[in-house]
Amino acid sequence: MLDPSLLRQSPVDLAGRLLATRGHRLDAQGLEQLEARRKDLQVRTQELQAARNARSKAIGQTKAQGGDVSALLAEVAGLGDELKASEAALDDVRGALEAIALELPNLPDPSVPVGADECANVACHAWGTPREFDFSPRDHVELGQRHGWLDGETAAALSGARFTVLRGGVARLHRALAQFMLDLHCDRHGYEETGVPLIVNAASMLGTGQLPKFEDDLFAVEVGGAARYLIPTAEVPLTNTVRDAIVDADRLPLRMAAHSSCFRAEAGSHGRDTRGMIRQHQFEKVELVSITAPADSDAEHERMTRCAETVLELLGLPYRRMLLCTGDMGFAANKTFDLEVWLPSQGAYREISSCSNCGDFQARRLQARWRNPVTGKPELVHTLNGSGVAVGRALIAVMENHQQADGSIVVPDALHRYMGGTTLLA
Repeated sequence: MLDPSLLRQSPVDLAGRLLATRGHRLDAQGLEQLEARRKDLQVRTQELQAARNARSKAIGQTKAQGGDVSALLAEVAGLGDELKASEAALDDVRGALEAIALELPNLPDPSVPVGADECANVACHAWGTPREFDFSPRDHVELGQRHGWLDGETAAALSGARFTVLRGGVARLHRALAQFMLDLHCDRHGYEETGVPLIVNAASMLGTGQLPKFEDDLFAVEVGGAARYLIPTAEVPLTNTVRDAIVDADRLPLRMAAHSSCFRAEAGSHGRDTRGMIRQHQFEKVELVSITAPADSDAEHERMTRCAETVLELLGLPYRRMLLCTGDMGFAANKTFDLEVWLPSQGAYREISSCSNCGDFQARRLQARWRNPVTGKPELVHTLNGSGVAVGRALIAVMENHQQADGSIVVPDALHRYMGGTTLLA
């Protein structure tokens, strides 16, 4: 959530201009009218509270002197009715302002390029050289048909479209990738391994920005008569571990890593990537989350992105880092680096990781704070999240980049110990 002061101070010149670069039109006039109404109601409510308190005090004094308090009692009753009405109206206006604020995306960092869509993203650097094949490379679906390793037909019969059954060597390779990533991030990069619930409440989704704007992209369930949601990413429960908390400065940065299933309805992606495992309703990911002091979040963002890049380098997968433009960033992010891995079958780079600095945007929703040792006062933390990386897309990339002419797949060296010494899926 944006700092309310930004929306109270000339929203057309500041927040409105920046939000426009993200494709969001701010109704500045309506916002200013609501804010003016809030101020008037707040002043009137305070006046009524003061008047009621004064009359109540006068009642006590008059009684002590043996006087008649009937007129004062009637006046207090009238003030009480007016006060209730004023408080209710103030709550309504505050609710309307909050509803607007909850729909507004984060403001972009000054270093983020302005653009409407992915065409304006900026390439930062690339690693590795796409392999030149002396045969026509297969895509992961064709490779997965070997021995029934990748079975979309059975999954469709079980659950519908955008699900996959994995078997045999590919199923083990998928598991090995997740274990490798988790060990790498925890043992080498210092993240704390964390197991998280796959079902969370609405407050958790609100805290990280999935609600209310993206409810159509979520899978909802009912638990004990209350609405719950399947997590779209472990970012949600990981970041919410500091909700309503004040973290001591010496505990920062908090770095957490979780391997989890993720669930997305993909409401806006009909017809996109319907073949294979590129875009699934259920997939697995190793997620990285950092909680930092505000001054440290830029450096932490770079560090987190490097951690994700290390995964791809150790797997021998060519990739490039992209700085996303204002129109392509996620709702809660103020700056995002995407890592795109090379897929031979498509002759293109495809997203495999997204690492974002959210600044204090999520923290304000969560009321997640740290105690600043300089001021001694609680202040909002900064939150960051990144894929380290998407397991299914890593599986696709390994299969396609390390395939052989006969359809077998060479297992990267980094995965040998997780594959029981298997070096080739044949």
